[in-house]
Amino acid sequence: MNFKVFSTALFASIILSCGNMNEIMKSVEDVLNDVGTTNSNPTNLEIGKGLKEALVKGTTMGVSNLSQSGGYLNNPLFKIPFPKDAAKIESTLRKVGLGGEVDKVVTSLNRAAEDAVTEAKPLFVNAIKQMTFADVKNILFGADTAATAYLKSKTGAQLKSSFQPKIQASLDKVNATKYWTNVVSQYNKIPLVTKMNPDLNSFVTDMAIKGLFVKIAQEEMSIRENPVERTTDLLKKVFNYAKTQGGN
Repeated sequence: MNFKVFSTALFASIILSCGNMNEIMKSVEDVLNDVGTTNSNPTNLEIGKGLKEALVKGTTMGVSNLSQSGGYLNNPLFKIPFPKDAAKIESTLRKVGLGGEVDKVVTSLNRAAEDAVTEAKPLFVNAIKQMTFADVKNILFGADTAATAYLKSKTGAQLKSSFQPKIQASLDKVNATKYWTNVVSQYNKIPLVTKMNPDLNSFVTDMAIKGLFVKIAQEEMSIRENPVERTTDLLKKVFNYAKTQGGN
């Protein structure tokens, strides 16, 4: 039997064994689907790249939102109040009709934070770039705010040292230092009060960083929980995989 005759006989036997051409095509399709499913899980490289892409997206969005005018001031969750250890100053001045001066201080504190928060972006990006694959896996399959906790551990001290000079410059730029000095001076002139002058820079720095991480946590949870936030095929692939593996 020559090759042509053999091939024809072989093809005929396949058709007979499958019944008809539709069954043949269905069998081929099933095999291809099985192969696609097997290869649909992301590689380690894709997992690392996808998570880092998500974190850069989330931190960039968080910083951008807070740095806008009103980013801190207009949101009760992030708004920096009058310093707690100076609550007595606030209540006393409001009682004597100087609430407007207190409000100027609060507004200027938040403006300073909005101005300074942009310092966080390069620190976050650098920390994300330095992640090991072990870090990536722990975050991907960890708690809803595992990435936020990682960033806080890696950048907390740097943020404080980076924020403080920027906060001070911002406080001066938006007249917070002037308003604060006026308020404290007027309070300290009131008879029989204990003289006070809390560290404004340290307070605003701590509150700005606290609000920042609350915002980053929101962005992280949104990407984990809301498929719409996964704006690239890689993000969809990585976070869908994490979900099937029992991750958050």
